[in-house]
Amino acid sequence: MSRQPFLYQMDFNIKTYLNKNTNAAPLAVFRMAFGIMMCFGMIRFWYHGWIETLYIQPKFHFSYYGFEWIKPMDGYTYLLFIICGLSALFVAFGFKYKLAIITFFLSFTYIELMDKTTYLNHYYFISVLSFLMIFLPANAHFSVDNVLRKQSYEKVPKWTIDSIKLLLGIVYFYAGLAKINSDWLFNAMPLKIWLPSKYDLPFIGDALMHQNWFHFAMSWSGMIYDLAIPFLLLYRKTRVFAFILVLIFHVFTRILFPIGMFPFIMIVATLIFFDARLHIKIINILKRLFRRGKSSAFVNLSPSYRYAFRQPITAFLAVFFVVQLVFPFRYLLYPNELFWTEEGFRFSWRVMLIEKMGMSTFRIVNGETGDFFYVDNKDFLTPFQEKQMSFQPDFILEYAHYLGDHFTSQGHKNVQVFVESYVALNGRLSQPYIDKNVDLYREKESFKPKYWILPFKDEIKGL
Repeated sequence: MSRQPFLYQMDFNIKTYLNKNTNAAPLAVFRMAFGIMMCFGMIRFWYHGWIETLYIQPKFHFSYYGFEWIKPMDGYTYLLFIICGLSALFVAFGFKYKLAIITFFLSFTYIELMDKTTYLNHYYFISVLSFLMIFLPANAHFSVDNVLRKQSYEKVPKWTIDSIKLLLGIVYFYAGLAKINSDWLFNAMPLKIWLPSKYDLPFIGDALMHQNWFHFAMSWSGMIYDLAIPFLLLYRKTRVFAFILVLIFHVFTRILFPIGMFPFIMIVATLIFFDARLHIKIINILKRLFRRGKSSAFVNLSPSYRYAFRQPITAFLAVFFVVQLVFPFRYLLYPNELFWTEEGFRFSWRVMLIEKMGMSTFRIVNGETGDFFYVDNKDFLTPFQEKQMSFQPDFILEYAHYLGDHFTSQGHKNVQVFVESYVALNGRLSQPYIDKNVDLYREKESFKPKYWILPFKDEIKGL
């Protein structure tokens, strides 16, 4: 008798929440900041020549399973970056927003998928975030679309802003969960490897970077920070303190590690947790800068934005977030050590947890005669590609197939491809990685566990 009223009450509360509205200013500011930073990111990528070195020059590109058809387009790759940068700028202005954010999501994700060698967690974050933004009315307030349509909205559904907060919370909290492992907490690995190389930093280099206690302090504080920061940002009384922590953490991280714009993206994104009054002030400053003030462009002000298809959109986004919550735990489906095999490692917010060094030597064998020769990887891969390939099993498998196809096309008969691979993980001694008796040219990529990865001769406890 008591269960039915509870279900009715829960249903009522969900409906009440979905009908709540809030000021649209935070979503507008987030849209502008996101678009500007993404546009700058594309310019930065071009300026440093990375389009040429990462996508044009390599003879071979590592692909994601299922997306082998996505490849760089030679000189047209530059056009792809132009489209991505311009669409980001249109997003910032809120000009043809829906088309702009879809274009940005597709072009950025295409860039991300062109070569697995460049994988970074924050690239994946941007793809996921831009996909989410397709379903949010980020142009409802203070946008060029408002001017063109002579229509602006003062409020948006509260869940639209909360969905961004939830995604940011997942990224932080899951990064913290991933740090609850014996290597990170009890061995200070891999920070104990990385930090001493920063000895030349002013003031703190000589004093701290070689200190064992500092390595452990950084490890533990990083874990606690990631787990706590979403909740500190949500609570009004700790929000300013939390934002100061965000500034310190990400600025310090940017100084220590070459992780591009990710720290600045997270700092700016965190502003969405603040009360709408801050964002209204930012918009008013921008209005004064553009000398619009109380422009007639905003005379038709509607009280709140309403979705035409709210129920299917909210249902779809509910499924989207369930996937985001569950997908990082897919590694539990694999039997071996995650850090060793990396099966289920990517796309799970596991940030800077492992330091691997590898050496993989490939042997091309005639299956009938037994004749063989060794491959010089430099003939086919860039130094960056060779480094990434040397300790990641899916890279090794894909490269083995590339070599097999290449030498078969060169007229070699009965081609078999074997590899002698050794990998060192988080400061441990190097040990054999791939079964050297397995012909990788006969193995196929799949989601199944890779039996030809040799067992890890140690144990890492934790999530």
